[in-house]
Amino acid sequence: MLLALIRKELLALVRDPHALAALFLMPAAFIVIMSLALQNLYAPPARQLPYAIDSATDSPAARRISATWAMTQGRAQPLPATSGEVEEALRQGRLAYVLTLDAGLADALSDLDPPRAPVVHLRVEPGLDQGAFRTLQAELASAVGELRAALLQASFTGESPRGSQSILPFLSIEQLGSTLRPVSAVQQNVPAWLVFGMFFVVTAISSLFVQEQHNGSLARLAALGVPEHIQILAKALPYVGVNAIQAALMLTVGCALMPLLGGEALSLAGIHWPALILMLGATSLAAIGFALLLACLVRTHAQANTLGPLCNLLMAALGGIMVPTFVMPGLMQQLARLSPMNWGLEGLLTVLLRHGDLSEAAPWALRLAIFGILGLALASRLFSRRIIS
Repeated sequence: MLLALIRKELLALVRDPHALAALFLMPAAFIVIMSLALQNLYAPPARQLPYAIDSATDSPAARRISATWAMTQGRAQPLPATSGEVEEALRQGRLAYVLTLDAGLADALSDLDPPRAPVVHLRVEPGLDQGAFRTLQAELASAVGELRAALLQASFTGESPRGSQSILPFLSIEQLGSTLRPVSAVQQNVPAWLVFGMFFVVTAISSLFVQEQHNGSLARLAALGVPEHIQILAKALPYVGVNAIQAALMLTVGCALMPLLGGEALSLAGIHWPALILMLGATSLAAIGFALLLACLVRTHAQANTLGPLCNLLMAALGGIMVPTFVMPGLMQQLARLSPMNWGLEGLLTVLLRHGDLSEAAPWALRLAIFGILGLALASRLFSRRIIS
């Protein structure tokens, strides 16, 4: 009997190619994505960041710092035309930082006395990870210190340097939004897992679809003349409320529970609430649209319970939910932009960390809304076939 039952289960699995794909192909793809994403985990994360250099001088000292920085941090991005555009690029995260070299750089570094004002300035975007921020400070101090030592040696006069020999007087380091609390793991993880949780409604929706098809509920509702779009809407609206509760709970955990457990608190001070509501609504629409589309595609409980969660895990791994995008290699960072979860995460980080407004959140919300509407439209087209079958 036991062998017969095992044979029955194997036959059922072999006859279900969708379940086989979910059980074998999806985990394999998941391993590949995670392996690629983590390959640079132990490299200094600052080396993957987009930056620009604003040099007011073309002196050999300035060229040396620029060349040294390019060797360790990669090629610089084009500098925006105006100071206002530089500020905007930093606040929106298009540039992670800008390195500014003053005109008096060479004279200040070759002088035995420290300068009256800094001659090297590092301006960092507000949402930069603190580990990368500290790495940038240390590497900049090292580069400027090495250059100063070389210049002093080249112009050595036999005198002992007077005053402080610390490199700090030469540097000005500023993180935009410095009046805010430093970026913490909580501020990164709450938005990430909030997006992940919203998308995980796919399991509940698809399982219910399978159950209702098997017990004939969908066919009976159709026989009673209930329009298909009404049935789709009736399934979508309750999960809007579910997502709202998820968002409130996750934000409460970040703000109230984490400090009690000894962690950093999520700061909501000064955020643009309409932008936050827009991002949460767009993320919910994308999650529900994707869930309904997948629900109309699966046929068995095995598919519903494996395909949906595995698709979520793949989108999370690819989109920066499980692994921050700044530690990914360049190719993986480009692929991350294809994940709807990445759109939701970047939009929430724009609001929660960079204090972006509606105009800054709108591009991310628009992508999510289009994705969700397309999912709903395809689900509606497939729903009638689901009832007949």
